Amino acid sequence: MKRVLALDALRGFAILTMILSGVIAYNILPAWMYHAQLPPPDHTFNPNLPGLTWVDLVFPLFLFAMGASFPLAMNRRLIQGDSYFQLIKKIVERTILLAFFAVFIKHVHAYNIAAPNSPNNWHWLIALLAFPVIFAIYVRPKKEWNPKISRILKYLAWFIALVWLFFFENGKGEGFSFNRNDIIIIVLTNMAFFGALLWLFTRENLLLRLGILTIYLALRLSHAENPLFDTVWNCSPFSWLYRLDFLKYLFIVIPGSIAGDLIWSYSSAKEQNGNGSSWSNSRLWTQVIFMLAIILFALIGYQSRWVNITPVVLILSAFAGLWLTQKPADELEKLVHKLWHWGAFWLILGAFFEPFEGGIKKDSSTMAYYFITSGLSVAMLISFIILLDKLRLERVFTLLIHNGQNPMIAYIGVANLIWPVLAMTGLEALLVSVTQTPFLGFLRGVLKTVLLAYMVSFFTKKKLFWKT
Repeated sequence: MKRVLALDALRGFAILTMILSGVIAYNILPAWMYHAQLPPPDHTFNPNLPGLTWVDLVFPLFLFAMGASFPLAMNRRLIQGDSYFQLIKKIVERTILLAFFAVFIKHVHAYNIAAPNSPNNWHWLIALLAFPVIFAIYVRPKKEWNPKISRILKYLAWFIALVWLFFFENGKGEGFSFNRNDIIIIVLTNMAFFGALLWLFTRENLLLRLGILTIYLALRLSHAENPLFDTVWNCSPFSWLYRLDFLKYLFIVIPGSIAGDLIWSYSSAKEQNGNGSSWSNSRLWTQVIFMLAIILFALIGYQSRWVNITPVVLILSAFAGLWLTQKPADELEKLVHKLWHWGAFWLILGAFFEPFEGGIKKDSSTMAYYFITSGLSVAMLISFIILLDKLRLERVFTLLIHNGQNPMIAYIGVANLIWPVLAMTGLEALLVSVTQTPFLGFLRGVLKTVLLAYMVSFFTKKKLFWKT
């Protein structure tokens, strides 16, 4: 089975916009350019402030893509003859490698090394030198490489990383700590473990998968009312790594896995085309524009707090999308039609949940947040499927595809490669000095993100992939 380029593009879009949201100018941009609960100019966290910005959407897009990849990756392994035991072993190995990645990258971030002072060239150099260490640990060896040398370099990289962690001390005199970790990667670690296991043991029983998710929903809503339930909810042998609360993101990962099931079924049946003519190009472009318009309106409507008109428009749009994708002729069109059935469901469910818990919020995340972003993720995925598989615009989205195929490099590329080089050469200070206006401050972030995208694309073209 070939790679699903639309899923790679969705993952690439998510990771690049995630990076962009972290490198754009602070304080000076409009509120919709930051997390809704961290408004400018002081960015003080306000958990009571509802809203949904594009920054709030990028992480759910990545989670959704992760969930969609489970059926594709594990079904492929099952066909190749892997047993359930071998798959579980792989899931555990991946969990350990992701957990280490989350801890290590925080201990080689220049600002964490320097804390509480601003990084100097020595701190930036350490961050830069960490890049080849992480590279050697996680790169997938190419067939033409000498296996013995590859193993030696990997073992050496592991040795350097562990020695660094053992002797680590930052500017505050603090040593190594598991609690110093990247929370985004920790959440992804939990999803890689629990999401993958949940899919594996319910791969032939979708109702059971949704039933387990419903039981978790009940526990999430009621645990504070019952001492026993609350004890279960807060129990964790390793609170830095696992908390039952992290599993709330299964409300996005599981919808993603359903999309992955549909994509897998399509891949198995794509040679058997249905009767009738395919959708016209004008209809395909209408569908793309329609899906993107839904996303845009949801962001504007919920961030502007149009609490009456927004759910009405989204619910009507969900049904309009069903009409727009009706009468599919071939297998890909059937896939789009089935995907939007689920997308419409998640969107309508989220719209009715929105008034609950004080309105849609990313932090602390609400039920509306999970379901609305799942519906919007389906809309984005459908757009990429049409653009890449129907309209054949693969070359236009090459950067997104390449970054989606190498998201680990993209995730640390700015902090451990681009930023250190800019800082040590003085270019970072120059960039900041000439980008003091809101528009130029945004362009500064775009420039760094584009540099990162091309860097990751270079590694992808060279078949240098980081894998867990």
